[in-house]
Amino acid sequence: MVEVQIAKVQTWRQLAQQLRVDSIRSTTEAGSGHPTSSMSAADLMSVLMSKYLRYDFENPRHPNNDRLIFSKGHAAPLLYSMYKAAGAINDEELMSLRKFGSRLEGHPVPVVLPWVDVATGSLGQGLPMGVGMALNGKYLDKLPYHVYVLMGDSETAEGSVWEAFNTASFYKLDNLIAILDMNRLGQRGETQLAWNAMAYAERAHAFGWHKIDIDGHNLEQIDAALNEAMNTTGRPTLIIAKTEKGHGVSFTADKDGWHGKALNKDQAKQAIEELGGASNLTVAVQKPDDEKPEPPKPNGKFQSPQYKGPTAATREAYGDALKSLGAVRNDIVVLDAEVSNSTFAEKFKESYPKNFFEMYIAEQIMVGAAIGLATRDKIVFASTFAAFLSRAYDFIRMGAICRAKVHLCGSHAGVSIGQDGPSQMALEDLAMMRAIYGSTVFYPSDAVCAAHLVERMTELPGISYMRTTREKTPVLYGPDEKFEAGGSKVLRRSKSDKATLVAAGITLHESLKAHGELRAAGIDVRVIDLYSVKPVDVRTLSEAAHETGLLIVVEDHWPEGGLGDAVLEALASSETALPKVIKMAVNSMPGSGTPDELLDAAGIAACHIVETVKKHVQ
Repeated sequence: MVEVQIAKVQTWRQLAQQLRVDSIRSTTEAGSGHPTSSMSAADLMSVLMSKYLRYDFENPRHPNNDRLIFSKGHAAPLLYSMYKAAGAINDEELMSLRKFGSRLEGHPVPVVLPWVDVATGSLGQGLPMGVGMALNGKYLDKLPYHVYVLMGDSETAEGSVWEAFNTASFYKLDNLIAILDMNRLGQRGETQLAWNAMAYAERAHAFGWHKIDIDGHNLEQIDAALNEAMNTTGRPTLIIAKTEKGHGVSFTADKDGWHGKALNKDQAKQAIEELGGASNLTVAVQKPDDEKPEPPKPNGKFQSPQYKGPTAATREAYGDALKSLGAVRNDIVVLDAEVSNSTFAEKFKESYPKNFFEMYIAEQIMVGAAIGLATRDKIVFASTFAAFLSRAYDFIRMGAICRAKVHLCGSHAGVSIGQDGPSQMALEDLAMMRAIYGSTVFYPSDAVCAAHLVERMTELPGISYMRTTREKTPVLYGPDEKFEAGGSKVLRRSKSDKATLVAAGITLHESLKAHGELRAAGIDVRVIDLYSVKPVDVRTLSEAAHETGLLIVVEDHWPEGGLGDAVLEALASSETALPKVIKMAVNSMPGSGTPDELLDAAGIAACHIVETVKKHVQ
């Protein structure tokens, strides 16, 4: 038995050295990369993949595969070297690291690499995304897979890491194992806590985690720690592994100044000799048990909520639609940042509590966990006040790189929220969401439209966003009206229209009021509900531009990047001669007041629209 263990340890050591060598070889060939950050964690990953990881590389979508996230995504050379050792890629592909057209990019990216679940590289995001995967395994699919997250010590300065620590403990995620590669050195010198393992341990303990402190180059200690973590129940585990950056090579081990630097050919030759030379060991990674979750069970056709009253809030329609979706499919999951009584996500929570996760006032972990859940084939909605999504913008940006399918809802947008003042008023959300790669952006003006668009969002790829309004607004549409991404509705038109008012949300209703006043004054104008802000209805806008010659865009948003810019970009892309376009938007910092007072002060109330039209058409 002792001889068997000695043989195992020797194999682990040989594999770890190979992972180091291949990290050096690939980065030297690329002329860039992070070999020393890879070398510090090689022993940890050698034991993990040889003994504990359960993963079918031929079937990366197997529902019970363990998940492995390199939150320190710059250590990608180590991850790719593991893929080679597992037989998933060959040496030729490994040597294509960072080259144009290669699957092996500078940081791991999904889709191009089927074994990567989430994109990392923006530090502090891997653990939040891992929380989402662990929530799915423990509470939704109820499968015995584990989520392993390799973390760098530098990234623990990010607040999102501690949001994840807090949430993982709250939900008792004993299927989540974080491995801290405590190698002391960051990009420009010593990390905040260096090798102070006790400080990390105290913090982990304070957050309710099980903690294990080890020498990250002692293979038997790594084995024991992983075994202990696998058998810990009721709480997540943090393995604090003291390591050396550049371990195994005399001139890089624990030496500052090597972060993000490839060794030149002579240095690589010397380093590889010190590590025992190149090798081609392969590891038969154990496959998972063939347990599978129950497949989604659509129970019928989505029934849109009915709105017979004169007014209803789009934010409440969001909650109504989620509840209706929950009735017909069991793969809908909803997250909220402790404002579900304002976003009305509570309607879903009350009906389907097992599929609702409260993220509290922590928007980064909310979006990160949503991305993690989406990797496990869940249809995920996440909601908060629109202004607070700006805190999670980097997660949203990385979600697009992940090609994650996540649906966001931001309520309480614009000056029309009233007395709460500018800290609560999202005035930049349309701009930031339009800028996300592949995103879809909706801004419904009534409850019927909002409810239908929530159902449409379930079919959309990538990041989709809905902006909802705090106030109740008039119901404009019948229950059978259709709404699509890239669509719009022409609500008022005549053959004698002298201008077109383009609006969405609260300003659409101001535009309709203005239409009535203008018509009474003998001035006909067209009114377009541009509920789809991205993609935008180029055809309808181009037609209006051709027929009226003047477009006035009215929005409860800063002038940069919102509805007005979406219209200008749409017209610029069409073959129609550019008309005169006037942007009416919020141009000065708002304060507190009633919604009507603030719309008036911002210059986007009906009276200002009337004045602008008269100024330009008479």
